[in-house]
Amino acid sequence: MSYPRLIVNVDKFRRNVRTVVDWCRCKGISLAYVTKCTLADPVLCEAAQAEGAALFADSRLLNLEHISSGLPRIMLRIGCPEEADEIVRLADISLQSEVDAIRALGKAARAQGKKHRVVLMIDLGDLREGVYFENSDGILAAAEAVVRESSLELYGVGTNLTCFGGIVPSPDNLGALVDIADDLRRRFTLPLPFVSGGNSSSLSLLLSGDMPEGVTNLRVGESILLGTDTAHGGRLKGLHPDVFTLEAKLVEVQRKPSRPVGESSINAFGEAVTFEDRGEMTRGICAIGRQDVDIDGLSPKEQDLLILGGSSDHMLLDITKHPELKVGDTLSFYPSYGALLRLYTSPFVDKVYFS
Repeated sequence: MSYPRLIVNVDKFRRNVRTVVDWCRCKGISLAYVTKCTLADPVLCEAAQAEGAALFADSRLLNLEHISSGLPRIMLRIGCPEEADEIVRLADISLQSEVDAIRALGKAARAQGKKHRVVLMIDLGDLREGVYFENSDGILAAAEAVVRESSLELYGVGTNLTCFGGIVPSPDNLGALVDIADDLRRRFTLPLPFVSGGNSSSLSLLLSGDMPEGVTNLRVGESILLGTDTAHGGRLKGLHPDVFTLEAKLVEVQRKPSRPVGESSINAFGEAVTFEDRGEMTRGICAIGRQDVDIDGLSPKEQDLLILGGSSDHMLLDITKHPELKVGDTLSFYPSYGALLRLYTSPFVDKVYFS
C-alpha cells in the first residue's frame, strides 16, 4: 500500500451531492457540480450524476476532456480567442465577457457545425470576471455580439461572488442579476433560461429563503466536497465535512530543540521564518511536502498534534503529547479546499476510494 494517500469516502460524497441537489430542486434551481478541485475525478463525476447533478463545470479544458458523462459541460474560466476551437469542442456552455472571444467562439462553432451556448458573465461587485453590472452599454454590446453569431445561443447570464473581493451573495446583488436577465429577454425576445447565481457561497442565501426568484442555477464544488459555508465560514448543516482524509507516514521521530540553531536566513522558498522557543520537543516528520499539499491547509485528525511547517518533501510536526508514536505509523489529516486541490494535482499522492 502506497503513501501518502488520499482516502475518498464516496458514500459521504454522494450524500452531500444528494443533499445539495434537494436544496436546489426545492427552489427550481439546477446544480452544476464543479469538478476542477478533483481534476474531474471520474469516480466522483459518476457519483454526482447518479445523485442528480444536472451539469458538470470546470475551468480547465483538460479536465473537461476527461469527463465521459453525457451531461452538459460548462467551461468556467472565461476563454481567450485562441482557445475558442477547444472550448467549442469540449464544452456545451461557456462563460464569456469579451466581445472578441465571443466572435472567435462563433467562428469556431460554425467551423465545427455546432450550436454553442454562451452565458454572459456579470460582475456584481466582487471585481473578478464579467461586465460590470452598472455598465449597461457594455452588457448590451456583449449580448448583441452573441446574438449576431448564428452558431451561438445567448443561453443566460451568470455571476461569481466571494472568490476575489469576498462579496457575499445577497437579495440585492443577485436581484440585480435577475433584472439584467429580464432586460435582455425583453430586448432580444429570447428565453435566457440559465441564470447562474454563483457558487457554493450562494447556498447559505438559498437555505435562508432569501434567494431571489429567477435564479435557475448554482455552480457548486467546495460545499459538496468539504461541507463548508464559503460565504461565512464554518460548516453547512446537513453536509459531511470529512469526505476526504489524507494519510501520511512518519519517517522520523527525534527529540530536538524547538528553534533552529545558528544564524538564520531565508528558507528554501525564499521566506524569512521565525520560531517560538518552547524548549525541547519530540519532532516528527511525515513523508509529504509542499510539492504535494498546502501544508497550512491541513488539520490533524489527532488532537494535540501541531504542524510546524514543511519543505518540498517533508512535513514537520510537534508530536510531544503523543509519546506512543513511532517511525512507520500513519497520521491522518483533513484538507482545506486549497490543500485538496494540490493533493489531487500531485501525481505522488494515491487516491483510494472507500464505500
